[in-house]
Amino acid sequence: MFFHVRMDVQLPPDLDPAERAELLGRERDRAIELQKAGAWPGLWRIVGEYANISIFDVPSNDELHDILSSLPLFPYMKLQVTPLATHPSKI
Repeated sequence: MFFHVRMDVQLPPDLDPAERAELLGRERDRAIELQKAGAWPGLWRIVGEYANISIFDVPSNDELHDILSSLPLFPYMKLQVTPLATHPSKI
C-alpha cells in the first residue's frame, strides 16, 4: 500500500544544540535505513519550510504507524497521511 505523508517538524527553540544534533543524526540514520529497506521510496523537502513530502510503501496502516512512530523526530512532527490507490488511467 502506498501512502503520501506530509511531515512538518517543530523542534523546541530552546532545545540544547548538542541534543538537536544527536536527534537529527538519529533521524537521518533511521530515514536511510527505511529507504534502503524499500519502505520509504520517496522523500522531498518542501521549499522554505522545515517539512517534507514522503511516499511510503508498506503492507498496512499499522505498519505505517509503527514506522512513523519509530522516527526520532516523531514527538516533534505534525503528520498528514493520505492513503493512495491506483488511478484507473495510469499506464
